[in-house]
Amino acid sequence: MRVALFLTCVNDTLYPDTGRAVVKLLTRLGVEVDFPAAQTCCGQAHYNTGYRHEAEPLARHFSDVFGPGIGSGDYDAIITPSGSCAAMVRELYPRMGERARAEGRGDALATTLAPVVPKTYELTEFLVDVLGVTDVGAYYPHTVTYHPTCHGLRSLGLADRPTRLLRAVKGLELVELPGAQECCGFGGTFAVKNSDVSAAMGADKVRNAESTGADVLCAADNSCLMHIGGTMSRLRTSLRPVHIAEILASTEEEPLS
Repeated sequence: MRVALFLTCVNDTLYPDTGRAVVKLLTRLGVEVDFPAAQTCCGQAHYNTGYRHEAEPLARHFSDVFGPGIGSGDYDAIITPSGSCAAMVRELYPRMGERARAEGRGDALATTLAPVVPKTYELTEFLVDVLGVTDVGAYYPHTVTYHPTCHGLRSLGLADRPTRLLRAVKGLELVELPGAQECCGFGGTFAVKNSDVSAAMGADKVRNAESTGADVLCAADNSCLMHIGGTMSRLRTSLRPVHIAEILASTEEEPLS
């Protein structure tokens, strides 16, 4: 199987180790991973802030980069370590096409975006639903609590896929996070426009995580982990935020510190 890695803006800029972990993990599972260098933002930030027409060129570019007939051929799947960006492609790209049609601009946008929508997967759903694995051969001797981010929980319906993967990790003790389904307060530009509310929500999330006695708070979105990690730093907690890809990529031979 040959897949493309859609790393996302946040990971490319701030968390490149997550991308490396995805490649390491998928390669270990026998998947050929390509990284199209021309990839850019999927347009989520623009779309969610109300600049919907401005998001369209970015969506077209996404389809140009990851769609059929580009570069060295078609991909079996497009994998991203971000529930929010996967939700942008799967849930909102079709809406963009429908909106363009409703505005009398024809079917061109919908036709352009259609090939990439069903091929785009968040990492954990690709592992469980497409590869059919939950035990990926990982080793991570720490106590971990899992935060299900909003897009993964509500838009993609990831349900227990991430926790099934975590429970199969050798040495890992998974503890339940109180109020797990409550938002961490990031919400993209919500954190900027409503900073006091955002900070309070983040503090609640960190206090709940602290109550578990875990060493690590894990999630499938580094944007949320960035917000939670900043709150951890301000509250001077010993907890660490770690993306699930890095845990799943860790082995006894090459452990994640």
